[in-house]
Amino acid sequence: MIRRPPRSTLSSSSAASDVYKRQLLSMINSVVGNWGVSIILLTILVKLLLWPLSAKGFSSMAKMRTAQPKLKEIQERYKDDRAKLGTEMMALYKKEGINPAGGCFPLLLQMPVFIAFFFCLRESVELRHESFFFWIQDLSAPDPFFILPVVFAALMYLTQQLNPQPPGMDPTQAQIMKFMPVMIAAIFVIMPAGLVLYSVANSAISLVQQRSMYKKYGANISTTHSGGG
Repeated sequence: MIRRPPRSTLSSSSAASDVYKRQLLSMINSVVGNWGVSIILLTILVKLLLWPLSAKGFSSMAKMRTAQPKLKEIQERYKDDRAKLGTEMMALYKKEGINPAGGCFPLLLQMPVFIAFFFCLRESVELRHESFFFWIQDLSAPDPFFILPVVFAALMYLTQQLNPQPPGMDPTQAQIMKFMPVMIAAIFVIMPAGLVLYSVANSAISLVQQRSMYKKYGANISTTHSGGG
């Protein structure tokens, strides 16, 4: 029987992790003198450290996107024969060296890091009444002109255009996914600007990394969604 660590142990470990992140953020701020810039620089640092995992995920997604025309052809040809469809798709995956879950798993492994960073910023008292640039005069308060949420929505939309649509995705689910940037941006309207700034920086860096990997593998990076209808 596997015993779970005591709740106090888990909470103390999480607290220690938050302390380290705040200390690193404070160290960066002591050099640059701007908490907003510090958030961006720390985000870049974390993204660079996690690049090996990101590269694996993006390379798998690039291969999947490249194979989308062939996948569509197979789906159309065997749409009335589910067993044959599955067999042909697996054969194509094997031929092209594609792991259907290869794009998601490496990225999912990174999620705890970015979620922890997100909550670390949410609890950071250092951001109170600290300005960034121009219209952001308090990183602990929502963006007064909603510019950061709109930028995040745009970045998420562009990312969606690059992501290959999973084969056999339900049309209703696909339509819902199209509205995700707007829904998340609506939530960010009431969130502290520092958190949204982090999300914008994280999304922008991921988009640049993803596009670079797509170019490396010769995947189409036009704004037309390869799986979109």
